[in-house]
Amino acid sequence: MDKVAAVKGTRDFYPEQMAVRNWIFDAWRAASLRNGFEEYDAPIFEYLQLYTQKSGEEIAAQLFSLTDRGGRELAIRPEITPTLARMVNQKINALARPIKWFSIPRLCRAERPQKGRLREFFQWNVDIIGSDEVLADAECIYTAVDFLRSVGLKDNDIVVKLSSRSMLAALLLSQGFAPKQLDTVYVLLDKRAKVPEDKFGEMAAEQIPDAALRDKLLTLQAVQSLEEVEKLCNSDQAQTALSQLSDLFNCLNTMGIAAFCQFDITIVRGLAYYTGPVYEIFDCSAELRALAGGGRYDNLLSGLGGSQVPATGFGMGDVVLQILLEEKGLIASQNNKLDAFVVATDKSLFDQSLQLTGALRQKGFKVDLSYKQSGLGKQLKQPAAQRAASVLILGEETLNENKVTIKNMASGEQKTVSLDTLLEKGLF
Repeated sequence: MDKVAAVKGTRDFYPEQMAVRNWIFDAWRAASLRNGFEEYDAPIFEYLQLYTQKSGEEIAAQLFSLTDRGGRELAIRPEITPTLARMVNQKINALARPIKWFSIPRLCRAERPQKGRLREFFQWNVDIIGSDEVLADAECIYTAVDFLRSVGLKDNDIVVKLSSRSMLAALLLSQGFAPKQLDTVYVLLDKRAKVPEDKFGEMAAEQIPDAALRDKLLTLQAVQSLEEVEKLCNSDQAQTALSQLSDLFNCLNTMGIAAFCQFDITIVRGLAYYTGPVYEIFDCSAELRALAGGGRYDNLLSGLGGSQVPATGFGMGDVVLQILLEEKGLIASQNNKLDAFVVATDKSLFDQSLQLTGALRQKGFKVDLSYKQSGLGKQLKQPAAQRAASVLILGEETLNENKVTIKNMASGEQKTVSLDTLLEKGLF
């Protein structure tokens, strides 16, 4: 019988990989709680309509969908923001605002696996619902940077690139684009950095047949600063959006993370539901895909049958993040080390070994022992394999004195202490 391999674009998490994954999750969770967010979760599949209704072509084309035995059209979640909107809509009148929630869902997208992009992955989602203040956007960005700093990344490692969907919309309209063209332009621009320039040119010619409009779009995309944008703002809508983005940069500066942030008008985000400030986080070398992306989505809840409630948030995937952390040497060995491994010099002392192991575990220490009552030599091979910090050696003479020998696996040093002291203080 042939061996069955894992599905392409998915990962098996052996203990070593699982330890790294848990380390990342713990740091995500700590940053969320530190910044006042509460955790939630939801089913891994939803009705297909939840995604096709408001998420736009990008997500709709990446779904793993199915029809259940009742004929219902379902989809495995490719993102969790629509689910969040559904959940909030169900209890909108019972939830105190602003709603500050986070989640770490498993997501699936039916796309071609490549570096930094898999079919199955985990994503840290942080959202604030019920506030239209730019401070809410700043809080989300700050939380992302707070996490990235906590795992050792600095402002010369990562950059948060910010723009505004509403500002870009006003500028495009002033340049002669029709409102019905905007979503097409957003999807096109979102792909610009992901495809070769000649391929982008072909896509642009196909989506925007008018050469004069294409030229205006490329000229607009070459703008480098908010000061340059201000010279192009010839409508109240554009000026309002620019003012909002300027306020956001001021908040980020006041919060102490201005060094991580820069304006980039090319950031648009591909999903259709974004309405205001948008941003993506990259490694400064620009060699990897975006680590994270998000923005304001004030119409999503109403578009899914709820009230008009402002919202903002971001998602950060684990795949690109882990690649960057490994390249920077910031992932130390995360294997779950044992505090101690108990061995006995004679088979007759196995019961004492088992008794000591149980007592130490009750004290909260991570302790293991050999299941086989083998000789001392064989027992001593296991502590190294399991990366135990210490070996506790039980010998008949030391036990008669109510003592145990402790060997430090890193230094090789040995000492003898009383069992009572060991149990009380855990002197490994």
